[in-house]
Amino acid sequence: MDIRKFMSDPNEKPLDTIVSDGGFCSIFRTVACVGDSLSSGELEATNPHGGRVYLDFYEHSWGQYLARMCGSTVYNFSKGGMTAKQYVDSYADKMGFWDRDKACQCYIIALGVNDIINGVCPEVGTISDVHPKNRRENAKNFIGYYAAIISHYQEIQPDARFFLVTIPRDAENDPKAEQKQAVCQALYDLAAAFPNCYVIDLYKYGPIYDSEFRRHFHMGGHMSPTGYVLTAKMIASYIDYIIRNDPEDFKQVGFIGTPYKNSNLR
Repeated sequence: MDIRKFMSDPNEKPLDTIVSDGGFCSIFRTVACVGDSLSSGELEATNPHGGRVYLDFYEHSWGQYLARMCGSTVYNFSKGGMTAKQYVDSYADKMGFWDRDKACQCYIIALGVNDIINGVCPEVGTISDVHPKNRRENAKNFIGYYAAIISHYQEIQPDARFFLVTIPRDAENDPKAEQKQAVCQALYDLAAAFPNCYVIDLYKYGPIYDSEFRRHFHMGGHMSPTGYVLTAKMIASYIDYIIRNDPEDFKQVGFIGTPYKNSNLR
């Protein structure tokens, strides 16, 4: 057995190794996916009159494919059209997503498309817009709302791990590239500012969502079930990569949500 396959490799990029069983992502027994339509398994369909409709099929979400890979409990804290602003202002409270009985060991946050790309909350903002002690004092822009989500869940589950997912590239000549890069930088700044936060950078390391990609993995403007399976594999593989490259940070994950800790670790 070559144990080195399960350790860090300085020459490896995040998605060089694709896992099919969840890899070390499986150490998280409870996971919450905070996101929009792409986190909800949304499928594009036509109604009996030929009109276009969008339906959240959560069983086809990448979160539920991840659950089946890892054997973990995964919650869909998501909805088609979701924004960070709406999540903070009303949706999470309405759906009980702040309830402590839904506290998780891991939160995967994939927001930004509807905020920035679709212009609902178009100002990205900077890390200076995030209040260091009071999330309610954050600026009313994308980074302020996004940071409030992290802060609120860290109050509920202080040792949880957070994975912030960037917006993927659409094409080499993507007209939204500048906006996506701004969101990407904001997520890196948030990960540096908050403890136990990491970036899943699909913009840099993921595939380009070009016409060939869409032919295989999309159905209209959203993904097909195969696309959601692929996304689950990418998310799991990226988290597996992060864990393998920072093992000290994840040794005590099993204690998250319990009163226990190993204070003798060296």
